[in-house]
Amino acid sequence: MKQFSLHDLPLGKRHILAGLVPGEYLTDGGLNFKSGGQRSHDVGCTCASCDGKGRHVHEHEHEIFVILQGKARIEVDGASHDLRAGDVVICEPGADHHLVSDPDDPCVNIYLHTGNQPHTDQEGRSA
Repeated sequence: MKQFSLHDLPLGKRHILAGLVPGEYLTDGGLNFKSGGQRSHDVGCTCASCDGKGRHVHEHEHEIFVILQGKARIEVDGASHDLRAGDVVICEPGADHHLVSDPDDPCVNIYLHTGNQPHTDQEGRSA
């Protein structure tokens, strides 16, 4: 895991994470509004990167979290790190990772993935 502030990110490169993670493009991502205490990819999750027992791992890609509002805790391979608005965390391939929203100050976050091909729209066209 690597942790940064938004102020630490490079400017004037291909994308805001260029040089920090491999990949020429931002390929996937989204915006999450978490409830207080909510843990991402918890037991029962059926996404392709989960085992359904609470383990969430990307074998070949980094996942980046940007905390926009509130507070959270990131759990990476059993270690826990406190986060607040403006923090940026990079989880490396093979790391079991979960974002846990603060119960009293729930987080709003962006998650991102990078790659060597541009992202595609829902019909599979380069956007």
